[in-house]
Formats: sequence, C-alpha cells, structure tokens
Amino acid sequence: MGYVGLPLAVAVYAAGYPVLGFDIDPVKISALNDGQSPIGRIGDKIIAEMRASGRFEVTKDYGKLADCDVIILCVPTPLNRHREPDLSYITGTTQGLAPYLRTGQMIVLESTTYPGTTREVMCPILEMGGLKSGQDFFLAFSPEREDPGNPDYHTATIPKIVGGDGADASALAGQFYGSVVKRIVEVSSCEVAEAVKLTENIFRSVNIALVNELKIIYDRMGIDIWEVIEAAKTKPFGYMAFYPGPGLGGHCIPIDPFYLTWKAKEYNVHTRFIELAGEINTMAPVHVVDKLVDSLSLRKRMSLNGAKILMFGVAYKKNVEDTRESPAFTLIELIEGKGGKVDFYDPFVPEIPHTREHHEMAGRRSVPFDPELFSNYDAAVICTDHDGVDYISIARSVDLIIDTRNALKAVADRSRIVRA
Repeated sequence: MGYVGLPLAVAVYAAGYPVLGFDIDPVKISALNDGQSPIGRIGDKIIAEMRASGRFEVTKDYGKLADCDVIILCVPTPLNRHREPDLSYITGTTQGLAPYLRTGQMIVLESTTYPGTTREVMCPILEMGGLKSGQDFFLAFSPEREDPGNPDYHTATIPKIVGGDGADASALAGQFYGSVVKRIVEVSSCEVAEAVKLTENIFRSVNIALVNELKIIYDRMGIDIWEVIEAAKTKPFGYMAFYPGPGLGGHCIPIDPFYLTWKAKEYNVHTRFIELAGEINTMAPVHVVDKLVDSLSLRKRMSLNGAKILMFGVAYKKNVEDTRESPAFTLIELIEGKGGKVDFYDPFVPEIPHTREHHEMAGRRSVPFDPELFSNYDAAVICTDHDGVDYISIARSVDLIIDTRNALKAVADRSRIVRA
C-alpha cells in the first residue's frame, strides 16, 4: 500500500471492485483501516469513503488472499550494496501468497524489474504447489507508470502496458485493467512488458545525464544551459526538453537501468550507455558541492568546513513528500563530510523518514519558513523547486545561493545566485 499500490487500490475501487489491501507495516495498516492516508496525494477523504463503503480493508494476513480473484504485487525492487538487483521483496511476497494460490486466480507483478523476472522467478514459486501457469492460474506483468505530483495524469488515465504468460493471461489481464484504466496496450509477453518499463526509465536516465554533462561544459564556456534548453525546445520536432539537476531521485530512474545492466551480462553484452549515464548522474551532486566550495571561497573568503548551509527541499521532486533516493541526502552527506553543518526547509517533508541508505538522517526536522532565520546561514542550496515557495524572499535573505533547479530565474539581481 505504497506509492504504487495505494493509488492503484483507489482506481480499482473507483471501478466498482471490492479491494483488499495487503501490507506488512502495522502502522500503515492501522492508519488506512482508520480512514487515514499515508500518502499526500491520496487524501484522507477518499480512504474514509472507501472504508465506509465496506469494499476496502487492509490486512497483513496472507490467508485472506485466497478470497481474491486478482492479486497484484506492487513491492520495492531496490539494488543491494553491490548495485545488483534485490528481488527479495518479490520472492518473499510470492512465497507468502503461494500456499493460498487457487485455481482461477490471476497474479500480476507491477514492480519494475529485468526481463524474465515474472516467468523465471515468480512462476516456479507459484507452481511449487502443483498448479500450472496458463492452465490453473494466470500470470502477467503490467508495469506501474505512476508520476507523483503530476496534475495531468493519474492511475486511471495513464495507458497500461499488459503482457501475460500466454495468450489467455494477457487477455484476462487486459480485460481486468481495461475496466479500471482508460487505455490498454497489450504486448506479446511478460518479457516485452518488463522491457517497456526499463526502456522508459533508461531513456530518461540517459537524457538527464546528457544535459547534466552539457551543463558542466557550457558553464565552463560561460553559457547558461537553461537559456539554451528554453531556446532549443522551441523546435517543434526532433527535440525533447530534459533539464539538469543535483542528481537523480525517486525509486525508478536511479535504480531501474541497472536491472538491465545486470541481466545483460548473462548475454555477454556491455551496457555502455546505461553505465556512463549512471556515472554522470552519480557525479551530479559532487559538481554541486564543488560549486558550493568554490563559491564560498571566492565570494565569502571562507571554507565549507564550519559553514552553516541551508538546503531547500529534500523530496526527490517538486510538490511531493516522496524522499526515495533523493539527491538531497547525498548532498547533505557530502557537505557534512567536508565539515559543513546542514539544516533543511521543505514544506512537504516536515521530518526526514527512515530510508534504506540514509537511515542516520531519519528524524531531522525542517526549519520554519522564516527569511530572518535564513539570513543566519552562510549559503543555501536549492535542491527541490517546490511550487508555492517564496523564492524572492529567499534570494533577499541569503548572501549566497546555489540554485540547481533554476528556481530563481525570475530574480533580477543575480549577484547572490550561482547556478550548479
């Protein structure tokens, strides 16, 4: 019942189905059953309505899955410490539901993963009890395409890719999702559907890496990358605007390309574009901190060691509370590793939650929005450009601002602003 599962549950409920939510987090389960949403873009009102209808409940009891006709897995697919796919959430959940699998059920995986996972990893686990895929139960892959904070698209309006383990599974998955979302795109197999989602995310990763590299090159030439992009995107064909930033965030783009890199080794293929893009995007926070160090030295004649730095935004993208893989955490680690002291302001993240890789930051709280308070900091870094923030007041309050998102483009006096 996270950033993928809960919006999907809402969409399926809206289509008229009774919905059973499954999660292992007792706090989340209790909140949802009390009509409270753990996700900002899913309001408490809709959850309370769903609960009051009698068509929605949340449980951690695998046994209740036997009552479901369709079971959809929306679980994390992170990388391990060796930057290899961690399928433990997929395998663990599949093993948990396998004893309750019955004839006629459809199992769908939505978690982004490498081609072959659904058929090669999930299917053998599900078949251990004697039931056969395509004959007794039906297995499919339909990648999530959520875009938190996007006001124009939501679960029911985003075209849904569907690929099954066999024609019957594809047809059944298409019929189910077709009753929930506006458009279905049926592909020939689970593997094609798995590859579609990786291709979408690799496309973004590579193009973001390109503009991050161009940013550094043009900066050395005294050319504003943001002005270049704004002019380039006036071409009505052959160009799509991507924007530089302080690094990649979110669960998809920083992680998913490496699922294909890992799988490609099985076929003796070296994924040079993907790995190079990963290297460039990984170095983006280092470039930002280098700019901060140089700017403090040149403009204020001071070192980063001992400097007070204010980070604006720790969410991985604007207008959401989602901090998964946020580059802000890497920036904080790099700055504090050089002796700086970092506080943050984020209207969407009052407190940093526990994360897999940056658990030591959990519990840090946002400072209030107070321009007088901001003036006490030696420099600020704009990491996330949330809408509705008074950037004019920020520009007036802080002597030095490293702007990684072009959030201060409307500020006339550029003397305090450094783009990075």
